[in-house]
Amino acid sequence: MTTLWRRCAAKIEQEVSPQTFSRWFAGIEELDSSDTSLAIRAPDSFTAETLRTRYWGIIKDILEQEVGPNAVLTLSAGDGVVNGAGPLHPTATIPTNEAAGLPAAAQDPPEKPDFLNPRYRFENFVVGGSNEFAHACSLRLAEGRGVALNPLFIYGGVGLGKTHLMHAIAHRVLDQRPRTRIFYTSSENFTNDLISSIRQNQMAAFRSKYRKVDILMIDDIQFIAGKERTQEEFFFTFNALQETRKQIVITSDKMPKDTPGLEERLRSRFVSGMIADIGAPDFETKVAILQEKANEQGLPLAREVAHYIAEKVRSNVRELEGCLIRLGIHASLHDMEIDLPVAQEVLRGIIRDPTRNSSVDNIQKIVAEHFQVRVTDLKSKNRSRSFAVPRQIAMFLARKLTRASTTEIGRRFGGKDHSTVIHSTNKIESLLKTDPSLAPTIQTLEQKIDLS
Repeated sequence: MTTLWRRCAAKIEQEVSPQTFSRWFAGIEELDSSDTSLAIRAPDSFTAETLRTRYWGIIKDILEQEVGPNAVLTLSAGDGVVNGAGPLHPTATIPTNEAAGLPAAAQDPPEKPDFLNPRYRFENFVVGGSNEFAHACSLRLAEGRGVALNPLFIYGGVGLGKTHLMHAIAHRVLDQRPRTRIFYTSSENFTNDLISSIRQNQMAAFRSKYRKVDILMIDDIQFIAGKERTQEEFFFTFNALQETRKQIVITSDKMPKDTPGLEERLRSRFVSGMIADIGAPDFETKVAILQEKANEQGLPLAREVAHYIAEKVRSNVRELEGCLIRLGIHASLHDMEIDLPVAQEVLRGIIRDPTRNSSVDNIQKIVAEHFQVRVTDLKSKNRSRSFAVPRQIAMFLARKLTRASTTEIGRRFGGKDHSTVIHSTNKIESLLKTDPSLAPTIQTLEQKIDLS
């Protein structure tokens, strides 16, 4: 007899890319199920957290299709972490005169909070054309010249430096004003903490934690989309901080207006300050990043090797760093310098030449996943904007990244005419010239497709 989870997994497999399903869903086990509930277990806490932050909505929706709208879903991890929940990162607190018994100036400055990555500073952030505006805004804010930058909303694809800039701001602020209270967390931790506080009837402590700070930093705000109570609480937290002239820094993978499920009142507040985007680095910036990272690792990097990696890696900074780590390990194990032939051999398994070998089906799944719609919506005749724009983008990418003809692409999109594909492609090409927010979205999708 097919288990409830297997039925759900079969449907999920139709909604996500093969790589996504294999990486995040294939290892899930069913622990228990009933007519209205399902308990599943992920192999480890990292997988559990990723499922909750990125794929919870898909799992819940499909479970509701199977057992009805009152479905109860429970997720645990093989290493004992339940529901992907965990403690929030601590704040950097300001000791009071009464508590310390000394004037503030005479006290030792507090230690920096644990959440700060010591490597993420302005000094080693490589600035290029794709990120210079976001860098300038972050630096201005950190040096106390950012009155008009509240909130600062930084958006861009995965692994392009958003979190680096957040940590760099915190480092610079605490270097200059050590007693500044800074609280950094992810939107998923905000949600988990809210749920825990509601269950334990500790909402006063929750609100105090997030509102009695000088700077609140929330990473990946897009994951509060569709969560009504979380959005409501964040709305009031946002207002409380702004009323007391406290700084808010937010990151996301897309602009507020392009985030499905985000309430309009939050959209309007997010755009009330400064919005800065980070795009994929160009060739020169990638070379500079490689040289900076190589210096950090103490790895001699020949110019031709840096150029080779920069030409071949199309996606993000994390992949560049991954190539360097692999080369560094090889050089250490074999006690040798890395020249171009060695680099080509060592990186052969992780660097792929850009080709037009993507499939239309894979592009549909990745675009649907990004815009939080179903693949069936992309193939439907529904012309509402929430479906039409993702459909046009998917057709544009299918024409750009595959060898399929316009007739074949149209057939894959529910039997549409080839002229519809041509119109969609022309529409997106026109929008790319007039809408500056669209290019980062296309770049992000191309990165995901390239890595799939």
